[in-house]
Amino acid sequence: MPASIHPILRHARPAAPVCHERGGDVTVSGFLADAAALAEQLPRADHVVNLCADRYRFAVGLVAALLRGQVTLLPMSAVSAPIVGLTREFPALYALHDEMPAPAGMPVYRFPMDLAGPTSETMPAVPALRSDQPAVVLFTSGSTGKPVPYPRSWGALIASTTAAACKLGIANLTGASVLGTVPHQHSYGLESIIMLALQQGFAFHGARPLLPADIVEELAALPAPRILVTTPIHLRSLVGHEVMLPQLHRIICATAPLTPGLAREAERRFRAPLYEIYGCTEIGQIAVRRTVETLEWSCLDGIELQALDGDVRASGPAAASAAPLNDIVELLSPGRFLLHGRKSDLVNIAGKRSSLSYLNFQLNAIEGVHDGVFVMPAEGKGVTRLTAYVVAPALSAEDILGALRGVLDPAFLPRPLHVVDALPRNALGKLPLHALAQMNNVVAER
Repeated sequence: MPASIHPILRHARPAAPVCHERGGDVTVSGFLADAAALAEQLPRADHVVNLCADRYRFAVGLVAALLRGQVTLLPMSAVSAPIVGLTREFPALYALHDEMPAPAGMPVYRFPMDLAGPTSETMPAVPALRSDQPAVVLFTSGSTGKPVPYPRSWGALIASTTAAACKLGIANLTGASVLGTVPHQHSYGLESIIMLALQQGFAFHGARPLLPADIVEELAALPAPRILVTTPIHLRSLVGHEVMLPQLHRIICATAPLTPGLAREAERRFRAPLYEIYGCTEIGQIAVRRTVETLEWSCLDGIELQALDGDVRASGPAAASAAPLNDIVELLSPGRFLLHGRKSDLVNIAGKRSSLSYLNFQLNAIEGVHDGVFVMPAEGKGVTRLTAYVVAPALSAEDILGALRGVLDPAFLPRPLHVVDALPRNALGKLPLHALAQMNNVVAER
């Protein structure tokens, strides 16, 4: 069967905004003109590492590469050494960057400061691509070894984005504004900000504000209906911000488990429903849940789960690839399931078993805890107790331990429990193992 064709974007009017910038909106005509102009200027190559920090330039670079038939590589880290290491596996590549320092050891193309692409008051021809055209290569974090590449075709990105929009109840929404607090180089930001805006006719915000006051200010300035794409750590800081929060149409959250209490407070403060997305680099977006209503996850249309050889595998038209999930999944039906933590999170102490995800869930559900994490004991040291690091300005370690005694078996109570000023979370709100190890060393030296 011939491959289907999908347009770059699905906005209805040439003057419709694609991106909200501080200096003014960028329209469909302007965006397509910029992408076409950049495509003509890009170096000849098979692959491009898109390092653009500016969200609009990233999107223009992504589309320009597609128009040139180039595949965009999106490594999890922007550190120079891992990026340069890509040249061993992808020899014909270059880096596209704007403001960040260019990596040494590979060809670099700086994003033009003024593309000056022509615009039109009539609807320009919207480029369309075959569904089987290779589009991007995403990489696992590499926390348990070398980062593994996972390619996505243009059709796979379209299928995942369309299915998620339907499940989130925004498939028929028009003229929405999308603001994200997550990086666009990550699969979550790529799918839920860039691709969602392009394929639903929305406009994404060009900046990525991180501080609560900045996020609130930028949200309030956007035209309604407004969609916030964020993480639990950013959401917690927002609901703790003692100002009137702007009304939203949807809150989308991912990258870490969210407690129902935080979800309820976010819905109350923003006066909007909150949905969590569950996914992974290997497969893409998998399932959605309305956290205040249920702990069950509901698969996207086009995703089906199956228990096979001790694993739960995801497959279907909306899956980038058929692959096993790296989490402990209680399968309720082919399209419904419960999550019980990462397979690597299992903890066995004194013959009793739990998971770090469950323990972290209980820790962060304590009133007054702003952030917290349990850490496995170091191997080979004979330690049989877990450690916990907690951000809770108004609580003592004994206060927190007292609350944990009411919900956890004594075997899993952390000894020691450190109250700290902040946890070293990355841009996605996750805690890299090396950052936790450094924090442990700092605490141990005190």
